[in-house]
Amino acid sequence: MQDVVLVRVYGNKTELIVDRDNELKSFQVLHANGCAPRLYCTFQNGICYEFMQGDALGTQDVRDPSLLRLIAREMARIHAIHAHNGCIPKPNLWIKMRKYFSLVATEIQQEVPSKVVLEQEMVWMKEHLSTLGSPVVLCHNDLLCKNIIHNSKEGHVRFIDYEYSSYNYQAFDIGNHFNEFAGMTELDYGLYPSREMQMDWLKVYLQAYKLFTKKTEEVSPRELETLYVQVNKFALASHFFWGFWALIQAKYSSIDFDFLGYAVLRFNQYFKTKPAVMAMQIPE
Repeated sequence: MQDVVLVRVYGNKTELIVDRDNELKSFQVLHANGCAPRLYCTFQNGICYEFMQGDALGTQDVRDPSLLRLIAREMARIHAIHAHNGCIPKPNLWIKMRKYFSLVATEIQQEVPSKVVLEQEMVWMKEHLSTLGSPVVLCHNDLLCKNIIHNSKEGHVRFIDYEYSSYNYQAFDIGNHFNEFAGMTELDYGLYPSREMQMDWLKVYLQAYKLFTKKTEEVSPRELETLYVQVNKFALASHFFWGFWALIQAKYSSIDFDFLGYAVLRFNQYFKTKPAVMAMQIPE
């Protein structure tokens, strides 16, 4: 498989939801730091890049204790990359979410909450989550199971598909990944990781993040609990983000998938989990 390259052709109207210039910048930054394959060329409606050896993971794989550790360490490695030339990076979550909302606001389907309700929740989320103190880091933002490639021969995992990669809240990237434990085609939120599993994941992550950012102190129980609360609160924003994304896809995509049904499930899960998540407190 030495001479295999991948060619990806962009989908219909995907320029509405993906910043292609930003995708290419992320691709190059991640490659320069050993986290992404080589990008060979770009053309008007696609890209060509190096094939990455390994197997795409499934919903059971991401729960495997040894793979879970590899994934946590790889995410920490990406989050530790400094590519902002000394400027203080800003999260793109709220700008992107607002843009997605504006693309579907005039034609919200009856199956999903009303435009007024969605707008209220967005405002509330920004006010509440922005004050949690989650660091802004370089994020993948779309770490579903199939975007994780495990090379068993080399003993590592790498992440692929950087369409949504940007500076964002650390806790959003992790919370979004935890939401993806439920799968994509047949969502099962019973697979969302337990507190115990999350704590194992987050401890490995924090140890690696400190190593990559050259901080020497041990991970404290307070740090671990703080990240746990931040992650579960930002998982709410992930439901909203992909709910809007799915409504846009329902309007424009030619892929045979029930995007509207997917949006309904994501918004439902947001409202279902919100009360318990909002009761969580960051330790003093």
